[in-house]
Amino acid sequence: MENGKLSDHLPPLLRQLRDPLGLGRSAQSRRSARLTARTETADKVVQSICPYCAVGCGQKVYVKDEKVIQIEGDPDSPVSRGRLCPKGAASESYVNSPLREMKVKYRRPHSTQWEHLDLDTATDMIADRVIAARRETWEAEDDQGRPLNRTRGLAFLGGATLDTEENYLIKKLFTAMGAIQIENQARI
Repeated sequence: MENGKLSDHLPPLLRQLRDPLGLGRSAQSRRSARLTARTETADKVVQSICPYCAVGCGQKVYVKDEKVIQIEGDPDSPVSRGRLCPKGAASESYVNSPLREMKVKYRRPHSTQWEHLDLDTATDMIADRVIAARRETWEAEDDQGRPLNRTRGLAFLGGATLDTEENYLIKKLFTAMGAIQIENQARI
């Protein structure tokens, strides 16, 4: 046989009979025997948590040359025991997508164009607006003089991608600011 052994050209049934323990040699070609997994060539492995839902499945993130090359379930995770749903298993594309936004975009009122802002400027704008909305809508007491200490000018709708701890902290923050409309999309 040219560039191969006779066993490479046997019918599948005969190859299976030559591998009675089913260890995969019957299905393995010479090419696949030479392949190495991407995870073997990684420079480092970082433990992480899947970003998609509140379950918090453990992930192993394989990095080579400071770029994510593979994401797999973490078998040491007590939550997921190495399993990932289809979205979690595809989260490498979330990180490496050429469509991923890497800058803050802002569209001013009545504008038709987006502009890029640095993160500090965008954060300051959000903080200023939260403080102003709270100040302008603060209700210290009702008509009969009973204390309210609330604002209806702020609300928060959380997402199912937040874990329990994040939702707890957000609830504490918005309650401390006096907001009463605090909800989570996972509960609706």
